[in-house]
Amino acid sequence: MAATSVPQLIAYAETVGYAGYRGLTTAGAPLFAWGLATGSPWMNSGVTSLTAVMAKTDLGGEAYVAQYGEKEYVDLVSAYSLYVGVASIIMALVGFGKLASKVPVAVKTGFKWGCELGVLASALPNGLYAFGSTLKALVATSAFGDVVTTVKTAVPGATGVSGVANIAYAVTHPQSWDLVAAALFFTCTIFVMKAKNFLPKWMPPGSEVVMATAAATAFSVYYGYEGGVVGEIPAAGSDSGLSFFNGMVKIPIELMDVKALLEVPIAERCFGGSMVKLLITAAIFSGVNFLSIVGIASGFESDNNVSWSAPRELIAQGVSNLAAGVVGSAAVSGSMSRSLVSRMTGASSQLACIVTALLWIYMMPYMSIMSPTPKSALSAVIVSAVVKNVVMPKKILALKGTDFVVGVGTAATTAMTSPTIGFGVGCVFYVAINVIVGKDTKKKVA
Repeated sequence: MAATSVPQLIAYAETVGYAGYRGLTTAGAPLFAWGLATGSPWMNSGVTSLTAVMAKTDLGGEAYVAQYGEKEYVDLVSAYSLYVGVASIIMALVGFGKLASKVPVAVKTGFKWGCELGVLASALPNGLYAFGSTLKALVATSAFGDVVTTVKTAVPGATGVSGVANIAYAVTHPQSWDLVAAALFFTCTIFVMKAKNFLPKWMPPGSEVVMATAAATAFSVYYGYEGGVVGEIPAAGSDSGLSFFNGMVKIPIELMDVKALLEVPIAERCFGGSMVKLLITAAIFSGVNFLSIVGIASGFESDNNVSWSAPRELIAQGVSNLAAGVVGSAAVSGSMSRSLVSRMTGASSQLACIVTALLWIYMMPYMSIMSPTPKSALSAVIVSAVVKNVVMPKKILALKGTDFVVGVGTAATTAMTSPTIGFGVGCVFYVAINVIVGKDTKKKVA
């Protein structure tokens, strides 16, 4: 599992909005903490496409990096992970875990599609262009850029509209694509999506991802690829990390200054100076994250009769997010793909998570092999997971009546604004429309 997850770790870090190597250097600690707290023998956690795009949109990633720089953005993301962790634990203690399963299907379906569109929007710039900033510049000087400016002026919270504009421009202007980057992107995407049909059945899920990124890396090295790549992966200092038994045992991870993180002006810079808004957003983030865990745990319960405790897993989510904040990672949640790999490889206890985490930590000195990996190949890893449902949203189309209206409304709001706003609006919309329909039904009966 450690090997098959490496391309995802880098790709999702790019989605968050900071350097891809940070996905490698910060993955171990949250998973280690998760392994200590979870009750599931197979469930795995980490930064996922959903948590990555939610963190980026909630914090205004691109704009923040442009104004304050990547280092301060890493501090911001880390501080947000701490808030999400605390919110998760508090929500577990007040009984939210049992309420999570009550979220309407229409809201969850629409929300998932809106987030997947956001994931697609974050991946396309590095997939179709040699450098992701190229697409942003092209959109800014086009009619799509004028639309984005108009919408954001009218609705300042519509941060997602930029991503939608990126997709619209890229799809309608194929002549602007970089030939080599686009070729790598489409080749890797198709391979990852179709490889399961012809690869040996004994190969674990994720093998196709490793094969695609390995081939793209080899191409980059031997043909001198000039587009965006992962780049240098700095090694942890010899004196950094945790030391036990008078230095006999060392865990080489970089730790953030927690006191400094608590002083990061996150409310002032990202939430209009309102701590209340920050706390509510973190709580919504936590709740949405937990829905992924509910889905994974429920699947294992029905398929394998593995019982689980909602409060315990929500606390595990909180603990792992606190660990994420301490090492500079974006917020984490349950990962379906990694959990399935864990089950397939025969894991029988939480020790599998702990061993995987330690492998990620101690193998860091050898991760420089990923430095020449093209970002277009990593974008393909992300796109292959969401493009099918974005293009053909079968679950939304399967909704009927008012549920369809709620699903579409939630999807559109999530895509155009942000995941947390979209989820909140979707829930309110569901209640409002059912109250109205309920009243009309009673009148007709009377």
